[in-house]
Amino acid sequence: MPQSHKLGGRRGRLGGLGRTLMQFLLGAGLLLASLLGLSLPAMAAPEDTLVVNPSQPALYLDENYYSMLEDPSGRLTVAEVQSPAWSRRFVQMRGSGHPPNINRTHSTYWLRITVRHAPTETAAWYLELYDSHIGQAVFFRPRPGLAAGYDSVVTGANLPFATRPHPYKNFLFDIPPRPGQTATYYLRLHSDTRTSFRAMLHSSAGLIPELSVQYWLLGVFYGILVIMLLYNLILFFFLKEQTYLSYVLYVLSGTLLFLTEDGLGFQYLWSDWPEFNHFIGAAAPVLLLITFAVYASGFLDMASRLPALHRLGRWVVGLSTALLVLDAAVVHSGFSFWLYLLPYGLLYYSAFCAYRNGLRPARYLLLAQALVASSLTFLIMRKLGIDFYNNAYTVYSLYAAFVAEVVILSYALGEKLKGLMDTTLLTQHRLLKQLRKKHQAQDRLVEQMRENQELKDRLNTELEALVAQRTAELRRQNETVATQNRELLEANGLLALQSAAIEKLNNELSRDLHAEKAARIEAREVDFGEFSQIYPDKDACLRYLADLKWAHGGYRCRKCGHEKSCEAREPHARRCTRCRYVESATAGTLLQKCKFSIVKAMYAVFLLHAHKGNYSSSELARVLELRQATGWAFAQKVLAALQRRRQASDYEDGEAWSHLLLDATAEAEITEAETVETGR
Repeated sequence: MPQSHKLGGRRGRLGGLGRTLMQFLLGAGLLLASLLGLSLPAMAAPEDTLVVNPSQPALYLDENYYSMLEDPSGRLTVAEVQSPAWSRRFVQMRGSGHPPNINRTHSTYWLRITVRHAPTETAAWYLELYDSHIGQAVFFRPRPGLAAGYDSVVTGANLPFATRPHPYKNFLFDIPPRPGQTATYYLRLHSDTRTSFRAMLHSSAGLIPELSVQYWLLGVFYGILVIMLLYNLILFFFLKEQTYLSYVLYVLSGTLLFLTEDGLGFQYLWSDWPEFNHFIGAAAPVLLLITFAVYASGFLDMASRLPALHRLGRWVVGLSTALLVLDAAVVHSGFSFWLYLLPYGLLYYSAFCAYRNGLRPARYLLLAQALVASSLTFLIMRKLGIDFYNNAYTVYSLYAAFVAEVVILSYALGEKLKGLMDTTLLTQHRLLKQLRKKHQAQDRLVEQMRENQELKDRLNTELEALVAQRTAELRRQNETVATQNRELLEANGLLALQSAAIEKLNNELSRDLHAEKAARIEAREVDFGEFSQIYPDKDACLRYLADLKWAHGGYRCRKCGHEKSCEAREPHARRCTRCRYVESATAGTLLQKCKFSIVKAMYAVFLLHAHKGNYSSSELARVLELRQATGWAFAQKVLAALQRRRQASDYEDGEAWSHLLLDATAEAEITEAETVETGR
């Protein structure tokens, strides 16, 4: 055995004795302090000890098995975090409320892991960090033997791939065997993005098979993507269909995204350029959004089928892209994945609308995006630090969903083109049938023309003899017809004049009749039946009120004072062109918020005005078929308005009843006694 190994074994045994002695002294001190009634400073709850056993090839580092310390300054050393002043500040993750990820990108995070090695341990263990985007990861291991202190392994996504202790896509740190010992390990993490603390402890025997399975599955995944890329690229060159090109660009963007997410791109393609790896990691999701938007727009024919959504989608995608670039270059919020929800949601809604409009292949786009969205739920939970079904299946579910999406979208493109080809073939078949019928009709026409020519030759000789005679007769008939036409035109002109005169008389008679009825109303000589003929329904009453309020352009906004308006959705209402305030025809009148028929209300105002207020409320309720309380309440309101009108400076004796309708205090609430008359 080499001398260094012997010395390391002696130092390990001495170190074990030293730690046992320190534990004994610490226990004695605590016992003495308790006996003397002394109080010691409170210590933070330590993490659970992780017991490793060669029979378990892999152990997931649950939140119970590590403690966390946030270092805002980023200057603490491993010796300082071991000191009692800083050691007691470590908090166990479970129950602390802190998400298991780097929540503040300007801080440095320390993780403390305590491992109890098996007494018969002979092989090394390996600590794997799953998140390959951690900017800097430093692993501190206790030096073996009697030597104090820790040695460190420095790596990270901000450093070249060659700095990693093992050529693996994730961060992998080896833990030497320590039979029967309990050792404390530290991880110092710093990153510009919200990376997670997810980690796994592997045994030497179980590491190689697991890595082989991972690389084999990833090889199958990227092999499928390459096959789909080449297949659809060939179809694009063959069919010249632009949608295939956008599909190829979308799959290529997804491939770049996955190469940065799983670390294979950094391992095999750009291992010496960590800045480029960071750039690809930020740019790939944006490219994925843009290429998918272009693909979905072409696949769904949004420009022709959904022009409004097409224009809105271009603005939404453009704005989201600008915000994503700003966040990646300047803000570094760590929550940029929320900016993808609106454009992807809008494109998903567009696919649903296209499917409802008859584009059946759009259902495949809906299915594919539903699969990806369900798998993205687990990714978002991990980004937010929420422990939501975190296992090997959910971690790699996005890979399976993306493969399924790529295959489904390729099939959807094929079905769409097949539908277009079927439609084209059907149209061509119909055109051929129409051409065949046209040729047959042309043949029949040629035969008919030949027969007609023969008939023409036979008849020409007979017709020439009759032409002169018939021409003379036609000339005489034309002269007769021309004379009759002139007479008919004169008669028609006379009839037109008579019709115009009759129509004018009818209009004048109708106006005179309406004016007579209106005059009778003003003269207080009509009953409710005749009043209802002048104002038969709510629309006629609203039209009358609107003409009274805004006669001769007298509109003025009640909210901002603006004098220009336009028609509103409500009948005979006006909308202010400046503040968009809508004023109804009844607003500001005696009939505002009237809870029974407006025709009855106008007749009630007319009766009370005609009788100068000397009209009983019971008789008013009987005539209008209202409740006694409703008739009394409305009569009081009208009488109050009549009293105010008599006290006005511009009041004239015998003025029209319509002045009461524009009472300025009509905005007050009608009493609760005025209820809606039902069944009337």
